[in-house]
Amino acid sequence: MRIRTDDEVYRVDAVWLGPPKATFPFRARYVAWGVGTVVFLLALTVLRNLGIGLFWSFAWGLVATIALTMVICSRISHERPLGAVLTMWVRELNTPRETTSGQGGAVSAAGLRVRAEPPRRKRRGSDRRRAKTARRAEEARRRARAARSGAQQQARGSGYARNTRNREVSGVRTP
Repeated sequence: MRIRTDDEVYRVDAVWLGPPKATFPFRARYVAWGVGTVVFLLALTVLRNLGIGLFWSFAWGLVATIALTMVICSRISHERPLGAVLTMWVRELNTPRETTSGQGGAVSAAGLRVRAEPPRRKRRGSDRRRAKTARRAEEARRRARAARSGAQQQARGSGYARNTRNREVSGVRTP
């Protein structure tokens, strides 16, 4: 069984062949007429600004229009319309590029500064943070000293605590 696709519908170009009974000897899509008109006006403007005479600007403008329109329309299809091609072209022109030119020149040690003494080591962190850390460490030391002195006083007071403390081995209490 053969399944037919709808590709033939899209292959048919929207073409204007000319007035009835007086058709053009070539086929041009509607989009080609629009592109050609814009290209012709741009070509005429450029050629006239270059100082070329009116007749030659029309002649070379027509040649340039046909060539540029053929190039542009070869990139346009029903799958890639003119708007998509123009958007792609504008984005391609505005995309940031990698710089390939080198900056600077040859490297030499002539510009280096030499010191007699080695540089000092910079402190890490801010002064406020260091002060806060130092205060916390001092408070922790005070608490540890207080806890030790309190434990020693309790050990002196009761013989049971002192004896059991001596029997403890690595955190395991024996009866």
